[in-house]
Amino acid sequence: MEQPGFTASLVAGGVAGASVDLILFPLDTIKTRLQSPQGFYKAGGFRGIYAGVPSAAIGSFPNAAAFFLTYEYVKWCLYTDSSSYLMPVKHMLAASAGEVVACLIRVPSEVVKQRAQVSASSRTFQIFSDILYEEGIQGLYRGYKSTVLREALWSWRQEHVVDSWQSAVCGAFAGGFAAAVTTPLDVAKTRIMLAKAGSSVAGGNVLSALRGVWRSQGLAGLFAGVFPRMASISLGGFIFLGAYDQTRCLLLQVGREGS
Repeated sequence: MEQPGFTASLVAGGVAGASVDLILFPLDTIKTRLQSPQGFYKAGGFRGIYAGVPSAAIGSFPNAAAFFLTYEYVKWCLYTDSSSYLMPVKHMLAASAGEVVACLIRVPSEVVKQRAQVSASSRTFQIFSDILYEEGIQGLYRGYKSTVLREALWSWRQEHVVDSWQSAVCGAFAGGFAAAVTTPLDVAKTRIMLAKAGSSVAGGNVLSALRGVWRSQGLAGLFAGVFPRMASISLGGFIFLGAYDQTRCLLLQVGREGS
């Protein structure tokens, strides 16, 4: 891939991702509190709805940029003149690779953010320091496997072969459906990230976390927060994909005019 393409993907993905995360942060807080083991109101209810936003703000740009940079690079590496029926598979592989790389940034940010969301009185930096002191670096990567699995299952929706508005609308519908289907994995991820250090759930076993939720809360527990999650990802898919395509096209156009 040419250098302008790398730069455009990096900046466009970062700007779009940061915008979505900050605009829709209240919905994410509500979802996290609905999924928390202590329950919505004990986790803070509607109070302190922006608790944890510094973590999201710091991690959002590099996370989104890493995804789209990897996505565009792998897609370019896989490009051939073969039949078009293989293109969805190539996009899926590229998006999955992007999620694996992006989660290296996303998961530490997510761990700190979610703990701040359910304990609004604690400062983000204090939570970050406590995790490092009590658990080390591995504590920041608690829930990595469940996060990668959740993201990879619906990463196929990423594709940029149509104009930005078509892409945004398709992304919104696909994202909303995928959000509902993968909610149990999201619940497992939240429980793993919020679990006390040394507990069985903190070990990161996704199936064990799901069984625990099923035994204590049943189907309702497995789909806790499904509606704010669907709303957030549907709106986010619309904003993100549209903003990404528009920004990238604009940056590439400016680059061509300046050369």
